[in-house]
Formats: sequence, C-alpha cells, structure tokens
Amino acid sequence: MAAPVDAQGDDMTSTGERLAALRGGAVPVRHNARTIAALTRNPGCVRRAVLDGAGVDKQRLVAHVGFPARFGQSRFAITRGNAFEAQVKADGCAELVRLLRERLGLPIPEVGYDDVESVSAAERESNEVRYARTRALLTRSASGAEGVGSLFDHPLLRLEVAGQRVYLEPDLIAFQHDGRFHVVEVKSFAVVDGQADPSKVSAAAIQAAVYVLAMRELLADAGFDPTVVSHDVVLVCPRDFSNQPMAVLVDVRRQLSVLRRQLSRMTKVDQMLAALPAGLSFDLAPDAAGAPTRPPGAIVESLHAVEARYSPDCLAVCELAYFCRDEARGCTAALGTGAREELGGIERVATALGLAHGELTPAEDQAEAAALLRSAARLRAELLAEAGS
Repeated sequence: MAAPVDAQGDDMTSTGERLAALRGGAVPVRHNARTIAALTRNPGCVRRAVLDGAGVDKQRLVAHVGFPARFGQSRFAITRGNAFEAQVKADGCAELVRLLRERLGLPIPEVGYDDVESVSAAERESNEVRYARTRALLTRSASGAEGVGSLFDHPLLRLEVAGQRVYLEPDLIAFQHDGRFHVVEVKSFAVVDGQADPSKVSAAAIQAAVYVLAMRELLADAGFDPTVVSHDVVLVCPRDFSNQPMAVLVDVRRQLSVLRRQLSRMTKVDQMLAALPAGLSFDLAPDAAGAPTRPPGAIVESLHAVEARYSPDCLAVCELAYFCRDEARGCTAALGTGAREELGGIERVATALGLAHGELTPAEDQAEAAALLRSAARLRAELLAEAGS
C-alpha cells in the first residue's frame, strides 16, 4: 500500500494513491448520478467528498460503527425496477423506439442499438477501455458516420468532481437522432393520470442532469458543440397502475445550472487530503469471509478526523447522515442550514440559549446574532404571557 500524504506534504504521493490508502484494500465504489447529486447538495462537507473521492463503501462503514443508513429502495422496488427496465429495453429497445417515435416524432422506421457493456470480461473491468469505447461510439455518431447506431446502452461516462475525474456507470440510454442526443432515463415510479410524485421527478431530473453534463463534456473534448446533447431528457415510467411504459420530456436546464455551480464550489480533493492527518484510513480490514475485523472505535476516530457539514437534509441523501447527526447533537448545525446561517458563528445550542436569555456576554462576532436571539426570546415570552392571561 502506498504511503499516505502527511499534513506537511513530506513523502508526497499522488492523489490517487492517497485515496487508495484511505480506502484500504477494498474495491472502490463507483459513482453514479445519485452520489454526485447528493454530493453537490452539500458542497461544504469535506467528509462526504473525501469518502466519495476514495470510493469508500459508506453504507458498510457506518453499519460497522452502529449507524446504518435507513433509506434506499426495498428489494421489491429494485426487482420491479429491473423488470420494468428489461421490458423497455427488450428486443433491442423495440418498446423504447416506439415511445421515442411517439414523443419525438421520429420519421425513421428503425434505429441501430449498441450496448457499450458488451465487451470482454477483462475489458469490462477497465474504466479506460469502456470509456474509450463510449467516446468512440458517441463521437462517430455525432459526426454522422455511416454504420453507427442511434441507441447507446450502458455508456461509461466521467465527470470532474473536486478536481478528480470520476467514472459514472449509468443504466441509461443515449439516443441520437438528426445530430442531437437525448438522455433517456427509465424509472419505475408510476405516472398516474398524468401526474407523478414531484420529489421523485425532481430526483430523476437532477440525476439526468449529471449525465447530460458528463455527455456534454465528453463531446466538447472531442470538438463538438456541447449543446448537441439536449437539455430535454426523455423520462420513461409506467403508466397508471400498469407496466405499460410512457415517455415524457423533462427540461433539466435549471438542474444543470445548479449542478455546475455546486461542482465549481467544491474544494479540490488534493487540498482536502493535505489537511488530513498522516496514516488516516477507513479500511475495515475484512477477514477471509468478508467480515470487518477493524475495531469500530478506530473507524469512529477516523471519521471524527474529517470535518463534516451536517444538516437535516442529509438524512434523505447520505449514508453517513445518522452518524453525523449523532455527532452534531447540541450543535446549531443540527437545526438546519437556515438556523446555522442566521446564528453566524454560534456553533452550540447551549451558547445560543445563554445569549438569548442574557446569561452569556457575546463575543464581538456574536453581537448581531445575540441581539436577534434576545429579541426572539422577548417576543416568545410576551406571547406566552398573553396566552396564559
């Protein structure tokens, strides 16, 4: 294993080697649109950025220390989703082609289909080989070369996150017609009477935006106009309470703008690594049966060494959320982003209460927040007095 980088930069190794040292001997967990979307929702969280950059299995890590993640799809939902996706993609995506003709008005009777994942086992293990194949197919299609398909399943994409290129392995299809690409997302949540769960549509839109951005960067690097990838994403879902698929267009321009802004705000991963203590590792040291052997306390100590930025929103998107919430107990951060920003540099709830009741003298940088807290406490006391009279 490569020697880790220390805080002073002595015996400096590459960023990739340091991330591998943090991960230990485990196979890195690949990014997908969900992880990128969750990461960009909280760009100030160094802990998530470091663990994701290193490809650490966060779910297994927090389960080992007693804070398992409590969200995610059930096995039934995953099975149903896989079955629906297989139905849409069956027979060279015949059902999908029908939907695309209806939604996009395709004048052609058939389209070519390429599965980028259809390579040898050795090649499938190589990100570089699969990415090169994806790039070759998409650029040839964009250039209008003959004999190139129009539907591209399982493309391997990449995106720069915190100064590091990460590979994305989506279960989606890139569709090209008349020199323009559309990202096709297949989701198993239903559209009932023309309406779908807004939160699920929103999540699908930001995930699709991640893939649109990655495809735009791939084609831009090859000299094409990035807008050759449309901001209109084709979302395929079951209609009503059946398995009959339907397609709708979703405009992801707003999500693209948010994604670019959040990615630009993220600290470079090499800068984050330089601030970490020497020898830091999240290696679970599994035995021959795969069971972790490293003491949970050692993992907790390693997690505490990396700064987190917890907010209640994390509970819906991050595997680390319950650990971080327990760690943030008594901190104003646990009250939410709005409360944390309003309270400025006041980090503890006890300090905020002391300032509100005049029991503590505010420091110079706490004066404004202290005045607001005292006013809020006075108004609360007056309202309670009126209610009791």
